[in-house]
Amino acid sequence: MILLQVNDLAKSFGADVILSNIKLEVKSGDRVAIVGRNGAGKSTLLKIIASKLSYDSGEIIKPKEVSIGYLEQNSGLSSSLTIWDEMELIFSYLKETEQQMRDLEMQMAEVDPSSQQFQSILKKYDQLQHEFSDQGGYQYEADIRSVLHGLGFGSFDYETSISTLSGGQKTRLALAKLLLIKPDLLILDEPTNHLDIETLTWLEQYLQTYHGALLIVSHDRYFLDKVVNLVYELSRTRSKKYHGNYSDYLDQKAADYEKDLKLYEKQQDEVASLKEFIQKNLARASTTKRAQSRRKQLEKMELLDRPQGDEKSAHFSFTIDRPSGNDVLKGEKLAFAYEDLPIFENVSFHVSRGDSIALVGPNGVGKSTLLKTIIKKLSLQTGELEYGKNVSIGYYDQEQANLTSNKRVLNELWDEFPLTSEKDVRTILGNFLFTGDDVLKSVSTLSGGEKARLALSKLMMQKANFLILDEPTNHLDLDSKEVLENALIDYPGTILFVSHDRYFINRIGSKVFELSQNSLTEYLGDYDYFLTKKAEQMELKELENNKAKINTTDKDKSNRSFEEEKELKKQARQRKRRIEEIEQTMEKIEQNINSIETKLHDPNNAQDHELLQQLTEENNDLNSQLLNLLEEWETLVEE
Repeated sequence: MILLQVNDLAKSFGADVILSNIKLEVKSGDRVAIVGRNGAGKSTLLKIIASKLSYDSGEIIKPKEVSIGYLEQNSGLSSSLTIWDEMELIFSYLKETEQQMRDLEMQMAEVDPSSQQFQSILKKYDQLQHEFSDQGGYQYEADIRSVLHGLGFGSFDYETSISTLSGGQKTRLALAKLLLIKPDLLILDEPTNHLDIETLTWLEQYLQTYHGALLIVSHDRYFLDKVVNLVYELSRTRSKKYHGNYSDYLDQKAADYEKDLKLYEKQQDEVASLKEFIQKNLARASTTKRAQSRRKQLEKMELLDRPQGDEKSAHFSFTIDRPSGNDVLKGEKLAFAYEDLPIFENVSFHVSRGDSIALVGPNGVGKSTLLKTIIKKLSLQTGELEYGKNVSIGYYDQEQANLTSNKRVLNELWDEFPLTSEKDVRTILGNFLFTGDDVLKSVSTLSGGEKARLALSKLMMQKANFLILDEPTNHLDLDSKEVLENALIDYPGTILFVSHDRYFINRIGSKVFELSQNSLTEYLGDYDYFLTKKAEQMELKELENNKAKINTTDKDKSNRSFEEEKELKKQARQRKRRIEEIEQTMEKIEQNINSIETKLHDPNNAQDHELLQQLTEENNDLNSQLLNLLEEWETLVEE
C-alpha cells in the first residue's frame, strides 16, 4: 500500500529555490532515508510532508486512513505531567475500556445470573474483553516501561515532572511517545541526537522491527546502514532515488557517475567525429549528400549534459609543527568528582605517538570531563597526568561549535592568528567553504554546521601534534564528516576523541578506551572489534557464572549424607507424581468449564433460570478449584 506520494513538489524562500520537481514515494514497510548537504532542504521537506509548512507547487498524496507521526529536530516534549502520566495518556482509550469492564463486573455481581439482563451484560463484557486484549490492553504498561528503559529512562522515577527535565531528555521523551503511538508512517528528523551508543543500538533494533513505514533524516551513517532500505538524495534542489542502505547509496552514486560520464564522453567523441566529417565533406560534390545526412543525424541527436559530480566540498588537512616523543600521555589512578558526587575513579591509561583512540561509555560517565582534565580546564581530585616530550595539544570542544561572537568570520580566525596574512586567512576559510561575502558574516548568525567548520579551521591553524576532540562530527553534514575523516586519517600526530558516531569511530579509531565509573578498559581495535570483544566477554562471564552455579550445586550434593540424598530423591519423585496428577485434574476441570460455558451461552437454555443459576455456581466452583490447583502446580514446578 502506498502511504505517501510527493509529485513535482517545489518550495522557495524569497528568491532562493530550496526544492524543485521533488518526487518521493513511501510504501508499507519501507525504511526511507533522505540525505543531502546542510541546507539542501531535508528538514524543509519533512515539515511540508507533516503539514507544518506550506509549499509552492506540486502535490502530496496521503490516504486519509494513514496515521503520521512526526518528530521535529530538537523538539522536546512540553508537558506539566509526570513521565508515566504523559506516556499513559496515549492509552487513555484502553483505560476507558478497562473501566467499562470493571463497571460491568460490578453490575454482574448485583444481577440475577439467570436473568436476561445478566446475559446481556455478559455478552457486552465478552466483547469488551476481546477488544481490550486485541488492542494490547494487557501489555501496554509493559510496552511503556520497555520503551522508556530503551531510551535511557530506566533509572528515572516515573513520577518525575517532565518540566524539570533537560532539553535532550525532553526530546527523548517526545521520541518515546511517538514510538508508543505507533503511527503508520513515522517521520524522524535527526532522531539520534542526544542518544548515547547504548540507546542508539536499542533504537536501531526497535526500528528494524517497527510495524509501520519510516521516513528519516539523519547524519548518523552507521544508524542509516542498520535501519533503511531506500535512500533519496536531495542535491541542487532535486531528488534522486537509490535502493539499499547508506553504503549501497554511496556505491550506486559513484557507479552512476562513472557510467554517465562514460556515456557523455562517448557521445562527445561521436559528435566531434560527425562535425569533422561534415566540415571536410560538405563542400565536395561527391560527398556532400553523405555530409548532409550526417548533419541531419547530428541535429536529431539528443545531447547529454555533462554529469554533475558532487557539490563543492570543504578540503583541508591537519599538519604538525614538530613530532612529540613516543610517550604522549600517561594517566595513573585518576579520579574526579563534582562537589561530593563522584564521576569516575581509578582511571589509568597510556597514549603513544600515532595512536587514534576513541573514548566511549554511557552518557554521564565523564568522557568530556576526562578530556577537560587532560587540557587542564578542570582539576583532578586525585591521580596524576604525565605529558610526554614536545607534546602540543589542540582541543575541539562540542561547545566551541556554538560560537556566539559578534565578530566577522574573517576576524574570528585572523584575531587568533594575527601573524598570518589576510590572503592566507581568506584561502583557509575558502577551504572550509567560506567564500566571497561569507567571510564578512557575523559569527553569531552562522548555522551549526558553519560554526563547526569555523572551529575546525582554528584547530587546523594550531598545527598541534596531539588532537583532543569532543564530538567533532556534531553539526556536520555527511559530506563534511567524510572530509574530516580523510583529514584525520592522514594526520601524522596522535588523536584522542569522544564521539557517538560509530561510523566515524570505525574509520578513525585504532584503539577504544571504554570508560566506566571505576575503571578504564583498553581494546586494541576499531568499534566493531570492541563490540565483538564485549560480546565474547559477556559470553565468558555467563559461562563462568553457570559453571560456578554447577560447582556450587555439586559441592552441596557432595556435602549431603546418603540418607539426605535418598530423602531428596524420594521428595522429587513425589513432587513429579503430584505435578502429573494436578495436570490431569486441571485438564478435566477445563473440559468441564468449557462444557458449562457452552450451555450458558446456548439460546435454548436462556429461559431456564434454575439451570442457568446452577451452571453459574458450578462454573464459579470449578474456576476456584482450577486457581488453587494452578497455584500448587506453580509452587511444585519452582521447587
